[in-house]
Amino acid sequence: MNTKTLIVAMVEDDEEIRENLLDYFELVEDIDCVLAVDSMEVWNWESRNLAQPDVVLMDIGLPGMNGIQGTRLLKERHPDIDVVMLTVSEDPESIFEALCAGASGYLLKSTPFDQIRSLLLTIRDGGAPMSPRIALKVVQHFHPKRTPIEKPKSVLTGREKEVALALVDGLSYKQVAERLHISIGTVYTHIKNIYKKLHINSKAELIKKSYKGEL
Repeated sequence: MNTKTLIVAMVEDDEEIRENLLDYFELVEDIDCVLAVDSMEVWNWESRNLAQPDVVLMDIGLPGMNGIQGTRLLKERHPDIDVVMLTVSEDPESIFEALCAGASGYLLKSTPFDQIRSLLLTIRDGGAPMSPRIALKVVQHFHPKRTPIEKPKSVLTGREKEVALALVDGLSYKQVAERLHISIGTVYTHIKNIYKKLHINSKAELIKKSYKGEL
């Protein structure tokens, strides 16, 4: 496990959140926040002589250039910097726009600070920090719930299906007639209709249809 101190910068226009996070990072030993600004325009000026951080925490709803545009710009200039969104927005469009812009992670501002810290530290080992609700949305996007495929209705009548299943069970024509209390002639008639409807010509094909659930 990598124990190197994580160097972080922050672009966040909410002063209270920015200051609270700064205070929190000062209390921990494994994260060092070297710059905290309220817009990308200020970032462009203040970061000129700044040693490159490992991670930039980026709000989406920034004044001027928004956080997604800022992420794209940062990744173009500094491909090695990991950008992690820190935002109140959890709509799928914002999530995937940010990820497509190059963000390495996506955290909600409602995430407890200690959890933000632990998620950020996963970056040192190649992780992609995401708040649990965001991770779930990403998973659901790539693995949507599938609507069960409705099984096609049988082309056989109820009685024809009874005859077919009796044959699949290995009964002779006489035994089928006895089980269903019908004449052998009626059994033959049903079998003829069954074969015609299922487009088959033998009992073996009937058994195969049964195993495939196609009766």
